[in-house]
Amino acid sequence: MKTPRFVFGIIKVLIISMLLSVLFQVDFTIALGVITLVSVFLSPQKDVALGTLVETWVPYIMERFWKDNSFLRNVYDDSDRVVAGRIVHIPQPGAKPSIRKNRSTFPAVAVRRTDTDIVYALDEYSSDPTHIPNIDSIHLSYNKQDSVLGDHMYALSEEVADDLLVKWGADAPVYRTTGAQITNGNPATITVPPTDGQTGNRLAFTHRDLKNLMTRFNTSKAPKQDRYVLIDDNMYDAFYDTLGETNAKDFSQYADAANGVIGKLHSFNIMTRSSVMASDNTDAIKAIGSALDANDNLVSLAWHKNSIAMAIGSRKLFQDLNNPLYYGDIHSVLLMSGGRVRRSDNVGIYKIVQGVPQA
Repeated sequence: MKTPRFVFGIIKVLIISMLLSVLFQVDFTIALGVITLVSVFLSPQKDVALGTLVETWVPYIMERFWKDNSFLRNVYDDSDRVVAGRIVHIPQPGAKPSIRKNRSTFPAVAVRRTDTDIVYALDEYSSDPTHIPNIDSIHLSYNKQDSVLGDHMYALSEEVADDLLVKWGADAPVYRTTGAQITNGNPATITVPPTDGQTGNRLAFTHRDLKNLMTRFNTSKAPKQDRYVLIDDNMYDAFYDTLGETNAKDFSQYADAANGVIGKLHSFNIMTRSSVMASDNTDAIKAIGSALDANDNLVSLAWHKNSIAMAIGSRKLFQDLNNPLYYGDIHSVLLMSGGRVRRSDNVGIYKIVQGVPQA
């Protein structure tokens, strides 16, 4: 546990006062009073306050980051692999050894395993500074600090999360929704109306689509534990309607609101988000903030925890208290982050793209 800075200051004042008392043969209390007054007028109060605030609020930055996008906790964390603050190296094991039954040829041939390396860089995300007028803002209450920094962290975490989803989805294999459903014992196809700038209906994402994804994950030998699907809210509405009474009960009993999981079905922990990704009619993931065009489709994401990765590097709170030009305080936040699909063969991840009904 760190010794508070002011304790060192008190000890320093006492020692200097004792030395002055001995050297100049003055009363200790007089020497102590003089040194105390001098230290008050010369001490850099602004820097002390700034250091205290920064040390207090940097952990808060990460607390808000995870709170606003809890699905990010369910990916592989490469933060301890960051090199020089900007680069992450992910080792890729080479080919597995061949197995022989009742070996009869000797000596066996030794084969060297050649490993490779996947590298990705961290990007820098920073918030535009916020000016808080009034010199008294140095005495901000916790609630006001929470409001100011909360705005910064919400915007920053949304941008980082959006960018990570785009990075993960860019090269992920496509699973196209089918709208497949059984209604009254008969096969049916469920469609959903267009949203935003889309034109024409889309095929719904149904629980049978999720079951198909389970089969794909199983056949690729992705572990059955720690599977997740993040569903766009516009796609989730139809998905839930297709569950039926029995599946709905099975689904909801695994809800874990504290970690953002609303249910579990067909081996997947299910989470939702107001928007996940969007793609054009060639399945290319669109840039963050791009408006939907007529032929674009909404995209959700299914993954295994060890199939995608992210890393957090530096996180800093910048504060300029009592700025004489702004007559107030300036606050901003910076975060280094990056991510990618961990495996070169893309096992354990699919982007779920809305299908289009055949004319």
